[in-house]
Amino acid sequence: MPATIPPRRRDAGQAFPLYIVAVAGLLFLALAFFAVGQAAATRNGAQTAADAAALAAGQQYRDLLTKTLLDGLHDGSYESNRAVWKDLLNGRGVPSDAACERAGWFAGRNGADLFGSGGRGCISDSWPTSFAVAVKTRKPVGNSVIPMTKTAHGKAEAKSVVEPRCTLDPPTDGTGATGGTGGSDGRSDEGGKGDKDGKGDKDRDAPKAAPLEITCDGKRWTLDPDDLRHLPEASDLFSVRLAH
Repeated sequence: MPATIPPRRRDAGQAFPLYIVAVAGLLFLALAFFAVGQAAATRNGAQTAADAAALAAGQQYRDLLTKTLLDGLHDGSYESNRAVWKDLLNGRGVPSDAACERAGWFAGRNGADLFGSGGRGCISDSWPTSFAVAVKTRKPVGNSVIPMTKTAHGKAEAKSVVEPRCTLDPPTDGTGATGGTGGSDGRSDEGGKGDKDGKGDKDRDAPKAAPLEITCDGKRWTLDPDDLRHLPEASDLFSVRLAH
């Protein structure tokens, strides 16, 4: 009696749906990883914009400090109010509005806007002098397999600090003496000889403003109001860095 051969089972058709599910799962994972990458790229873009905005605010404030500081030497106002001039040297004393406007401009250049509670995306502080900014990207993450990414925007914060590099040195000689007051030579009591307006030599005999000595990171600068050709740069007077 011949042997009978059992029929072969056809498993290929039953395994095909499993292959489809496996491929679909792998495709979903790939899309999910792509969405995570999109979100990370958007977040990195927001952080770049925040860092740039914070540094721009600090640098703008540093430039304003330097201009006001040196203007006080040019016009002699530092003599009348040394406390204000010393505050400027310590990194304080000028309005911060222009610095925050600069922060907003740089955030826009990097595809973001200042964003914060009450519409304040740039907040200044004076102890120490610093600028805290918060930004939101203009473009969302975009469509993906992860819900809510279509309307999600990247957000980031950064803070810059303006630090003084210089200290005011004490006077090394008797620069505080004024001398020559009271008209001891009698010219002021004689109707002001020599000048039509009766002032005589009072203006010419007035004591000149004394030079100032400042030390910036070990380098000494002499700030002479009568010779302002060699002055420190903004970067010599102040440093600007990100606070982490």
